[in-house]
Amino acid sequence: MRCSSDLRQRVVEFVRSGGSKAEAARRYQVGEASVYRWLKPGGVTYKRPGPQRPHKLDWDALRRHVEEHPDRTHAERARHFQVSRYCIWNALRKLAVTHKKKTGVP
Repeated sequence: MRCSSDLRQRVVEFVRSGGSKAEAARRYQVGEASVYRWLKPGGVTYKRPGPQRPHKLDWDALRRHVEEHPDRTHAERARHFQVSRYCIWNALRKLAVTHKKKTGVP
């Protein structure tokens, strides 16, 4: 569970005013690893987990590419967009784009 920013700040101030890290962990009932992490530069601020940058793949361009070139494989699309095959597979699945295979029999 995430600790409040107020608690984090109090722990950091306690250690910087001369208290030990172990004593701060016991006094405020937090882990010692958390105290060490909060003392690093920028350690008191909380960063949400997850992607830190926008998607590399433009899904609209992918949809147009599928319409223009329906017979291309995932590997060919991955080379075209300079991403991994998994990225193409995942994007097509999320866009609900499927490719029905044609049988050789009319």
